[in-house]
Amino acid sequence: MALSTGSNKIKTAVFISGSGSNLNSLIKFSKLKKSPISIDIIITNNPKSKGLKFGKVFKIKKKIFNFKKKNLAEKQILFELKRKKINLICLAGFMKILSKTFIKNFSGKILNIHPSLLPKFKGLNTHERAIKNKEKYSGCTVHFVSSKLDSGKIILQKKVIINKSETPKTLGKKILIQEHKLYPRAILKVFSL
Repeated sequence: MALSTGSNKIKTAVFISGSGSNLNSLIKFSKLKKSPISIDIIITNNPKSKGLKFGKVFKIKKKIFNFKKKNLAEKQILFELKRKKINLICLAGFMKILSKTFIKNFSGKILNIHPSLLPKFKGLNTHERAIKNKEKYSGCTVHFVSSKLDSGKIILQKKVIINKSETPKTLGKKILIQEHKLYPRAILKVFSL
């Protein structure tokens, strides 16, 4: 019986900008025996990102990059990813759009989680837009990142019902719970393909 030492797991970088709740659920998932990934570095553009605390808690290296000079930041990130032999990037509430050059130069896979049922409501303010549009459902999508915003191949989606009394905040909370379940499932699906 071989113990999973993490050495045969796919080295993963998680990119965050905010609270890091998806990062937290990915870290917990990465600790499971069945998980194909290990999280080796956390990357952010926001030094005040609340999610950085999970790096401390779980003793995962973190790097903060200033995106004022986007080309330079992306070059530095690619260098760091190569140095750490990263083969998978999980975007988890990362609020910067990666350039085509970056996507092309990263030879592994890049996944993203988006808080809508793509192709509906790409970009920002998805919950407000779904409610305003009188949608019956919203949800979340895990997809491969391509050079077009929120347009890569869809891996998995999860639907939630939008109630009559729904606000963007309540809808956001409801969808976030599903995001935490969907991202690990999507990763398992990708690596059992």
